[in-house]
Amino acid sequence: MFKALGDPVRLRLFSAVASHEGGEACVCDISDVGVSQPTVSHHLKKLKEAGLLTSERRGTWVYYRVQPSVLAAMGQLLAGAPAGA
Repeated sequence: MFKALGDPVRLRLFSAVASHEGGEACVCDISDVGVSQPTVSHHLKKLKEAGLLTSERRGTWVYYRVQPSVLAAMGQLLAGAPAGA
């Protein structure tokens, strides 16, 4: 999970989806992360493969949402981490 977020572009995309109003974001709303559209698609695919995002196609656009259990699992892992880790 954290390995997938180790890439700065993936972290920005994940953050954009997680913080987007309504809890989901259209790819058209989050593609401005400083890389080309094919690269954005590649990174979103990697986030889906890691189980961090789900997606749904609506017409010509794909909408992404953070997998419901992911934020809770991340918080739990980080809460159990030793100080300074």
